[in-house]
Amino acid sequence: MNWFVGLGIAGLVLLVLSLIFDGILEGLFGGVLDGLFDGLLSLPVIAGFVSMLGFGGAIALGTTGMGVTGATAIGVVAGVAAGWLTWKFSRALMRDQGDAAPRGGDLVGSSGSVVTAIPAEGYGEVLVYLAGQPLKLAAKCPVPVARGAEVWVESALSATSVAVRPVEH
Repeated sequence: MNWFVGLGIAGLVLLVLSLIFDGILEGLFGGVLDGLFDGLLSLPVIAGFVSMLGFGGAIALGTTGMGVTGATAIGVVAGVAAGWLTWKFSRALMRDQGDAAPRGGDLVGSSGSVVTAIPAEGYGEVLVYLAGQPLKLAAKCPVPVARGAEVWVESALSATSVAVRPVEH
């Protein structure tokens, strides 16, 4: 019984570690599991199998009169089922890719407003909207721009800063 419970706990610990440290644990194994059986032998799948082997065997041993061999057989069946479900679930999550992350170039040509005044050739802050989401960025302009003025983004200088020009009215 203790052996089965120990396997179940070890599987849960491996599952938690694989979820917290994501690809780090796979890297410790030197990529041995990479691409093997299309992810069927990933750490979460193995952890699910080991957990259910242990806990399924412990439940079968504790609630029925069967011996260790029968409890092991029930644990293996439960482990295979849990591993398969984990594999199917992880594949479904991997296919659920969102849109590509926006890049600095996506801001070029968008309008914004100055939040912190921009001195000539210095930096201030602007608020622009990207895909409907407000984005506050550092902004540089060759001429001074007052707070509240409308500006156009001319180029992305970095991931957090842009070059702007004031809008002529």
